[in-house]
Amino acid sequence: MPAFPLIPAKTALINVDMQRCFVEGTPLASPDGRALVATINGLILACREAGVLVVHTRGWMARDGSNLGVMAELVPPFIVDLYTEGSPTAELHPALDVAPDDLIVDKTRYGAFHGTDLASQLRERDIETVIISGIATNICCETTAREASQHDFRVVFLSDGTATKEMNGVPAQELQRATLASLGMVFTQVATVEEVTRQIRASSLADTASNR
Repeated sequence: MPAFPLIPAKTALINVDMQRCFVEGTPLASPDGRALVATINGLILACREAGVLVVHTRGWMARDGSNLGVMAELVPPFIVDLYTEGSPTAELHPALDVAPDDLIVDKTRYGAFHGTDLASQLRERDIETVIISGIATNICCETTAREASQHDFRVVFLSDGTATKEMNGVPAQELQRATLASLGMVFTQVATVEEVTRQIRASSLADTASNR
């Protein structure tokens, strides 16, 4: 359970890269991706009901490769193609609950803050705390969480609201555990979806009662 309060009006849920290519059917997909969509949708519903801002990020590379930078030297072209603008696999997964009022942030690097206006968009809405969910735990989710912390946002990282896959022979479970350990040390508070949902609903009920 996060030690600091999750005040709905000052909190944002950032769903990191819940795109087709990371959810299912490609070499980048997490084995738990499809189940994670359902988990996140439940949290999205609770957040919307309480007045928490919902944000979705997408890895979104230019078709001409002009914004790849050194990634062009590190990532095989067939992988980049999966999250390049115009590719069906780059779109948010159709089962993900996306509403017209949600904020969608297209990014060209692993973190959602680098090269985007996400920090300013959150500040304009008086957001102080962000909740991180999505794929992959140890890459884009972790990078986004670290960036958010360095931008002086309070960060809650979801232990069961993020997922990854085996990488370089290291099982997904080990990568998940290591990421949670390092982030939870100095960057974020780690919590479950149930804990966060319960705290958001309790804060919302308290606000409603105080306004009567």
